[in-house]
Formats: sequence, C-alpha cells, structure tokens
Amino acid sequence: MASTSITEASLTAALKERLKAVHVEVTDMSGGCGQSFTSLIVSPEFVGKNSLKRHRLVNAALKQEIAEIHAWSAKCQSPEEYEKEKAATGGNDGPPMDGTTDGKVEGVSQ
Repeated sequence: MASTSITEASLTAALKERLKAVHVEVTDMSGGCGQSFTSLIVSPEFVGKNSLKRHRLVNAALKQEIAEIHAWSAKCQSPEEYEKEKAATGGNDGPPMDGTTDGKVEGVSQ
C-alpha cells in the first residue's frame, strides 16, 4: 500500500514546508511501525480560523500521508496561542497523548 515509509521526521518536514509551520512535534504512537501519529502544529496559517478549518488545512496538506497510515491526531495552534499556552503550562504543551502509556498506544508491543 505505502510506497515509502511515513516517519515522525517526514511528517514534520512536510508540515513545516506545506503549512509554513513554525513549530511541529510529531510522535509515533504505534511503537515504531509508522501507523499511528499524534502532533502539535503551530502555524500562522491558523490565525483567524476555527478548529475545523485548521484540521482541514492539515488534512489537505498531508492527504497522501494520512491515506497511508492508520491513525492521525493533531493539535493546531497559532503562534500566539502556542506562546500563551506554553507560558501557562511551563512548556508542557505537546501533542495530545490520551490513551497512551509513555507516548505509545496502550496494548501495542514494540
């Protein structure tokens, strides 16, 4: 199905290039098999857009990659929102990790 391997690095590079993202954190939650990712994406492209429009931008930017993986989640913020949350959380504002243990999907062996 997939002609190339999807990795944290390849997704990060694509998001920075295609969405002009200024900060990206991508975490492979599948135990390294490249099938489940969560992310934090900070882009000026998100300014003035609601959550649905932000996620549509991300899904369009990663259309090919998302088609090749099993699960994808994204937390999308404008630079101003990111800085405000970072100040409020002391820098603990990474991608969503619900349903994981140490950043890996529960029940996935490595």
